[in-house]
Amino acid sequence: MSSKYEVVIGLEVHVQLTTATKIFCGCSTAFGAPPNSQTCPVCLGMPGALPVLNRKVVEYAIHAGLATNCAITERSIFARKNYFYPDLPKGYQISQFELPICQHGWLDIVTGEGEKRIGITRIHMEEDAGKLLHGEGMENASLVDLNRACTPLLEIVSEPDMRSSDEAIAYLKKLHQIVMYLGICDGNLEEGSFRCDANVSIRPWGQKELGTRAELKNINSFRFIKQAIDYEVERQAEILDDGGKVVQETRLFDAATGVSRSMRGKEEAHDYRYFPDPDLVPVVVSGAWIAEVRAALPELPGARIERFVQDYGIPLYDAEVLSAERGLGDYYDACVRLHGNGKACSNWVMGEVIRALNADGIAIEAAPVTPAMLAGMLSRIDDGTISGKIAKTVFDAMWKSGKEADVLIEEQGLKQVTDSGAIETIIDTIIAANMGQVEEYRAGKEKVFGFFVGQVMKASKGKANPAAVNELLKKKLAGE
Repeated sequence: MSSKYEVVIGLEVHVQLTTATKIFCGCSTAFGAPPNSQTCPVCLGMPGALPVLNRKVVEYAIHAGLATNCAITERSIFARKNYFYPDLPKGYQISQFELPICQHGWLDIVTGEGEKRIGITRIHMEEDAGKLLHGEGMENASLVDLNRACTPLLEIVSEPDMRSSDEAIAYLKKLHQIVMYLGICDGNLEEGSFRCDANVSIRPWGQKELGTRAELKNINSFRFIKQAIDYEVERQAEILDDGGKVVQETRLFDAATGVSRSMRGKEEAHDYRYFPDPDLVPVVVSGAWIAEVRAALPELPGARIERFVQDYGIPLYDAEVLSAERGLGDYYDACVRLHGNGKACSNWVMGEVIRALNADGIAIEAAPVTPAMLAGMLSRIDDGTISGKIAKTVFDAMWKSGKEADVLIEEQGLKQVTDSGAIETIIDTIIAANMGQVEEYRAGKEKVFGFFVGQVMKASKGKANPAAVNELLKKKLAGE
């Protein structure tokens, strides 16, 4: 893109909430059920069926608002957003417009130039529409699955504060991490639990007025969102460079080709004919309820990273990796509280624990080695019962069997040999069998020392205390 244009990006993120039932009825929200099996007169839009608000949806909205520094609206209104689409039986979507539940928030992201604050205009509650299935064995026809209709969503609308696709992805990843930490969304992008509409425009540098924007709809992959934004920026720049005008429209991005295509003209608020939903009373949120939710908020990623660095003395990189997922951070935190050495715990969690999780394809919550078990094994390294090398064998056995380290060390005879007499006997045997290497070492070829260490450790099956081996070897090879 020509450097004469400034990129302006605002994002609308749809977060599907993890409530057991839908926003206005008692139907299940479980993913993957047979088509149209989780429906009722309310979510099918039958005449006379009345919606009843799910209190948990409001609670989750307050969680999201507080975690993103929003003001919570104590009296918010549901509105009808009127448009026709085959998977929207009522002909309108219940959403919020003039009085959303959360407003005027922000998130700080890290960019190549440092920290940057991205404003959040609003967070509002709404119901999802159904799903159209195309090409399902029927020519010139689409099938409608209304299981998703009335599923609770939060729409989180940012200010147009992002100036590159990289900033947009940094914002999205931080927002994704927060809703996962809060436990209000499962974060599954492939299933559409976290999806994004991107409003993209460009303008000449120095111009205050925003350019004409295009909206890129429902992209559910960080990689594809970046590709779509970059493509749209280039497309608009080419139009302006050729003397044309960008048309305000909604576009669909094709991940297979890396190209977007026009879907329809971009609607404005007046096109939807918003008006208060007469079937739903205003949502009144008391100060006491807000305080109750605030008190129940978990430690969020930024605060956790700072605490891990300050209290446990680990590098920033370690803290970021360990805080990436709430469950992993909880695991590490528990391990340190039991063992005490922050760096030793971070090395093992980031190394062996994550390796084993990836190999088995399981989440940290299902790890067969608990934080207490790992802390217990690390204590056995500290007191010299096992060496760091043997500890990896013990860890693998713990992972497979679910047994405590002490039990496995005893069962498999893995205690480290610290008796100097036993180690001396092994060293004497090794030296006697390798006099040529002894002469090389004494002649100044110090690299040969590693050979002797390896031979002793091999003869002891890895059980000899490495520090004792090094000390005794040096004396023996020096002829003492």
